[in-house]
Amino acid sequence: MAKNLPETGDVVVVTIRNVKKFGADVTLDEFPGTEGFIHIAEVATGWVKYIKDYLREGQKTVCKVLSVDPTRGNVELSLKRVNDHQKRAKISEWKDEQKAKKLMELLAKQLKKSYDECMTEFGNELQSEYGSIYAAFEDAASGEDFMPTVKAKWKNAFIKISKENVTPPFVKIGGYIEAYSLQPNGVDLIKDTFKDVGEEEGVSIQYAGAPRYRIVVREKEYKVAEDKLKKIVQNITDKGKRESVVVEFSRSN
Repeated sequence: MAKNLPETGDVVVVTIRNVKKFGADVTLDEFPGTEGFIHIAEVATGWVKYIKDYLREGQKTVCKVLSVDPTRGNVELSLKRVNDHQKRAKISEWKDEQKAKKLMELLAKQLKKSYDECMTEFGNELQSEYGSIYAAFEDAASGEDFMPTVKAKWKNAFIKISKENVTPPFVKIGGYIEAYSLQPNGVDLIKDTFKDVGEEEGVSIQYAGAPRYRIVVREKEYKVAEDKLKKIVQNITDKGKRESVVVEFSRSN
């Protein structure tokens, strides 16, 4: 949810409102109603003769927050202290936030609720779980079970909107492994069978209630994810045989 003021050190998206001789007034896009100021000394490295060579009214750019005065609502900003990588990353993040808001508004309309009601009911939880609402939409569009423990009515509508409007930057595939052992120390043998699984990047495994384990592989390309999943399942199966553990795998999608 939107905050009233940023914190010192934050990287923020701003819109240039008024360019003056010694600086520029801006509005902070992510903090509705909050304004800031970029002093001419913080526009670029070196001497700036004409500030309008660098800034124009209506322009969107990325700044670093130098200081915040909560009592007066003043925010001092710097343009020159943001490198190109930070700028690209922030603009991408901001665009994703705008997309997420539009999708949440669409979802709210379908659920016949207000945007704020949806944020209160599940949006804030998704924000906390994924770090951003858009990341939740990406996950829901990825093709694997989305928040499998959640049974709420909004979930199916959320997944549908995600798949119709979002192209995830990755594919996510997985399934369930059931493991059994008739040995007296069967529990320990099963634990040994799954030891070190999930430490590989892009792989996660979760206990799903005896005797099931849920395994998920995340990759940029489907073929890579498929090959990795097959290899992991084969390794677990082979290790299970050595440990007298029966392993059965089934895909979840």
